[in-house]
Amino acid sequence: MGKKKGNKAAASSDDFLQTLEDFTSKENWDKFFTLRGNDDSFEWYAEWPQLRDSLLPLLQDSSSSSSSSSSGSLQILVPGCGNSRLSEHLYDAGFRDITNVDFSKVVISDMLRRNIRTRPELRWRVMDITKMQLADESFDMVLDKGALDALMEPEVGTKLGNQYLSEAKRVLKPGGKFICLTLAESHVLALLFSRFRFGWKMNVHSIAQKRSNLKTFMVVAEKENSVLLHEITSAFDLLSLGRNDSQGSGMREALESENQIRRDCNNGSDLLYSHEDLKLGIKGDLTELTGGRRIKFTLGGQGSNFSYRAVLLDAQKQTEPFVYHCGVFLVPKTRAHEWLFSSEEGQWQVVESSQAARLIMVFLDSSHSGATMEDIQNDLSPMVTQLAPRNDDEEARIPYMMASDGIKKRDTVHEVTSSLTGKVVVEDVVYESAPSNLEDLSPSSDLAFRRLVFERTEGLIQSEALLVEDGDILEQSQKEKTKNVSQLKRKGNKKQNQEPSRPLMRVSHDYLASSYHTGIISGFTLVSSYLKKAESCGTMVKTVVIGLGAGLLPMFLHGCLPFFSIEAVELDPVMLNVSKDYFGFTHNDRLKVHIADGIKFIRDITNSEASSEETSNSGSNGDSTAHNTQGGTCPDILIIDVDSADSSGGLTCPASDFIEETFLLSVKRALPQHGLFVVNLVSRSQSVKDMVVSRMKKVFDHLFGLQLEEEDDVNVVLFGLCSESVISESDIPESAVILEGLLKCQRLETKQSIIDATKKLKCWK
Repeated sequence: MGKKKGNKAAASSDDFLQTLEDFTSKENWDKFFTLRGNDDSFEWYAEWPQLRDSLLPLLQDSSSSSSSSSSGSLQILVPGCGNSRLSEHLYDAGFRDITNVDFSKVVISDMLRRNIRTRPELRWRVMDITKMQLADESFDMVLDKGALDALMEPEVGTKLGNQYLSEAKRVLKPGGKFICLTLAESHVLALLFSRFRFGWKMNVHSIAQKRSNLKTFMVVAEKENSVLLHEITSAFDLLSLGRNDSQGSGMREALESENQIRRDCNNGSDLLYSHEDLKLGIKGDLTELTGGRRIKFTLGGQGSNFSYRAVLLDAQKQTEPFVYHCGVFLVPKTRAHEWLFSSEEGQWQVVESSQAARLIMVFLDSSHSGATMEDIQNDLSPMVTQLAPRNDDEEARIPYMMASDGIKKRDTVHEVTSSLTGKVVVEDVVYESAPSNLEDLSPSSDLAFRRLVFERTEGLIQSEALLVEDGDILEQSQKEKTKNVSQLKRKGNKKQNQEPSRPLMRVSHDYLASSYHTGIISGFTLVSSYLKKAESCGTMVKTVVIGLGAGLLPMFLHGCLPFFSIEAVELDPVMLNVSKDYFGFTHNDRLKVHIADGIKFIRDITNSEASSEETSNSGSNGDSTAHNTQGGTCPDILIIDVDSADSSGGLTCPASDFIEETFLLSVKRALPQHGLFVVNLVSRSQSVKDMVVSRMKKVFDHLFGLQLEEEDDVNVVLFGLCSESVISESDIPESAVILEGLLKCQRLETKQSIIDATKKLKCWK
């Protein structure tokens, strides 16, 4: 099978590779194998001469330890076989009981014709490796040569990889081995290591390569009749993997990280378990109720349309009469961060009010936004039934309960359709409970918020702002009202009970309702020493924000950091009108807007800077500061805050062009040594996030990350720095004090939220 498109050229210069665009597409593989023909085998990596010495001892060891009496009867499955000669070499080495499967009918037909006479015992079957029609525990070995890599395209996420690994584990006999030949990309290892934890022994080998810069690693997982959690061992010295070798250092980091997780778990630390782990009995017999038992885990995978984060809770007092033996409580994305659902204490309160002996709390997220509640319930039901405790009443139903979306009142203020963005909605909402830092603001009335929502990503709030009474407009309105009442009295109108007018509201630009805006500004701590110096010297700090949205972030920066010169770049002119008309956005000499393509805007700055340097180096006596027709001088801070028009690949923010390596390199060239690059990253796919982080680590000298909420693994703010010298995590508290002194916020709670967020900054490189 194949692997990521980014490594095609390194794998081979074969022109046929150009026919493959999607490594998970059956049609593309059929076309690929048709063009190659049945006699033209293709090895993506690790050819037989390099594999033989490492692989054969494992197979021979399996033969001696399995119920098979000889190597010939060792039952081997090769999923995603393609037209590789691996099975043919194994057959010639004496291993005859080999089943090869691939979803391409073209390649299976070719391979059958190629081997029918010379290797008649080889079996070839057309089959999807994520849904194999094979019996449980029927193979001694599953030999994967690039199949998992091919399924783990970052744009696709982990769904196919998860389904395939579930199948591979299912068909293996106890004592059997899953052998995975992989290029060991970080998102592949993250899934592979996490799926073979309890009841598996894992070992990693490095395969010597010839004529290739790419290393191949062999990960071996042996199935045990136990639920022990072993550390992963390696058949080579980890220190031998050079730090300048991205593959080697990636493998070393993944092994160290996974083994730390395993050590922590064995020492009693909590872990996010999988549904499969729980079925093994990792946390005891789930058919029995255990008062006070609380387990965080994930649901989904084989046979499921979605993945879910969940918590299983057995009521603390099992002596009380319960209405339900088991119940499911669905928490919508908009409320997952609330104390009642995110804290352990709050969750026990929900259990008590549900009157269920066992409650399974399931958290919905943006990946579920297109599904109906019926879809969700049908998807969950088979899995929930497996998690229900034993009950004498076989007819007892499992009820589905759900928290409301937390909105007490909703008014649509404006709708407009843009040719670039699609349908745009401005709405005013009142939440059932106010944010904790605003509880004392307006105790006598409900707080209202104005939100910007795009129909294409309806599960994501693009912008959100607090609405407050407009004092200036209110005063003018009262004068008009008094004048009108006087006129009515002179005309003899005796109507006394006039309906009270609604207060006139405006958007507050000194409060951050969006937590990711708070996170972005907290990252300024990383360059606070430079910011302090700039303020002291009267130097303006140029900040470019790609993506205007409702204009709330630029307006906040303009008001709270008066020494900032801000330029917002927005592709869609409709958004500028919406921000002005409904969110109070204004521009001036210190806050400018460019209607332009953000990618081109930054590249123009880079090209202008390069031209300026050439002019300077050629002896020009003119001003060497870089300028361009749109962007002007190089920014000190660059913020990417745009959504993706197509989030089907798992990336909701930003658009994929903004995390391409070529663009990241342009950014680094555009920024000065003290510069800061900020990306608001929104993705449910861990593989997508790993890909983005890996690219940024490659380009920037240092990388910091900020996870917005402890229970939210979707939104991360990334900070890339260009300077080789940067503050350490231990210096952040002191640097945060500097930032606190620079912020001129009218609301103390806003400043405190920003400073509190700095405590979550973590150094990732």
